[in-house]
Amino acid sequence: METIIRSIKDLTLESKRVFIRVDFNVPLDADGKITDDSRIRAALPTIEWARKANARIILASHLGRPKPQADGGYDPKLSMVAVGERLAELIGIEIIVPDDCIGDGAKNLALQLRDGQVMLLENLRYHAGEEANEDSFARQLAALAEVYINDAFGAAHRAHASVDALPRMMRQRGAGLLMLAELDALKGLINSPQRPFVAIIGGAKVSDKIGVIEALINRCDRVLIGGAMAYTMLAAQGIELGKSRVERDKLALARRVLSKAEARGVQIHLPIDHIVVKEVSPDAPMSTSNNLDFPEDGIAVDIGPRTAADFALLIGDAKTVFWNGPMGIFEMPRFAKGTNAVAEAMAACKGFTVVGGGDSMAAVHAAGLTDKMSHVSTGGGASLELIEGRDLPGVVALQIQLQTV
Repeated sequence: METIIRSIKDLTLESKRVFIRVDFNVPLDADGKITDDSRIRAALPTIEWARKANARIILASHLGRPKPQADGGYDPKLSMVAVGERLAELIGIEIIVPDDCIGDGAKNLALQLRDGQVMLLENLRYHAGEEANEDSFARQLAALAEVYINDAFGAAHRAHASVDALPRMMRQRGAGLLMLAELDALKGLINSPQRPFVAIIGGAKVSDKIGVIEALINRCDRVLIGGAMAYTMLAAQGIELGKSRVERDKLALARRVLSKAEARGVQIHLPIDHIVVKEVSPDAPMSTSNNLDFPEDGIAVDIGPRTAADFALLIGDAKTVFWNGPMGIFEMPRFAKGTNAVAEAMAACKGFTVVGGGDSMAAVHAAGLTDKMSHVSTGGGASLELIEGRDLPGVVALQIQLQTV
């Protein structure tokens, strides 16, 4: 039976208590201060739409992985108070933050909300029922609102209470503007990419992304692989890179991927040169080596200049590009040139460019190139699972049978 997902624009919100699941899982420094508010900003269009519709808005998110403290409380550095303060600065109104996300206090504040007011619930993960997807916890959240909106694409692959159990309890449910934009962009990659379609995959482990690599082999014309996972791929071809990180137990898996790509006529491009150090530290002396003269005591930490140039050319003439994962240890600026080169090549590309994943998003943001991309996804794991062809619990839970609409 055919199903649809309603947009927030399709629902009557005026004077309704509207529960909006957002992804405010922002990075924090050692003092608990927000270092990047991109995820908060990404939710603003949905929040503003609800405000203009005179909704009574109840925002909810998790933040980090809080652990119970000895006194029975939770780490105050993972409280949503700082997030509420930043949101208040961005939209220019007071944000109400109750002491908890459930219970009489939160419920009473929800019932007292006036049209256009915004309340941000305390960290959902302060309660084990969130990650356990418990119906009892979801029912307490459901008691706060009359309408449910999911705008947290970054959490859509998690079968958690606020993402999965809760929307199934709400007759009036739909997707926020960010969620809809994410699904539109990523499903376009899956169903109707313009060619040539180039994927760039980086990161530490082949095993973490084997599913998405195999899925992309079925859809792409070229796959460019960087980061430590490329060293496992090279080792599978008999190329040894000294003391570089290699998943020895995944060599057979890497060979399978390479064989599958060859059988389908898909080009796999691996690094031909590398930035090399003898120890991984910010001030370590660097050199450049290719695959044939790599030092036995060397450690590859980034793609080399020839590889960066080759990758840039392959990206430049693409009509569709998807990027997930850095080309090296980009957290250390001296080892970020390869990752930055990919970001710059994508910014210059005239095709449809999609960045997926926290590290790639951070690299693009740091380079000031976010506005040059067609779409920057807020969900790393969610975007990968969608491309793999998996159903996302948070998306499935929004579906409504067409005949009931």
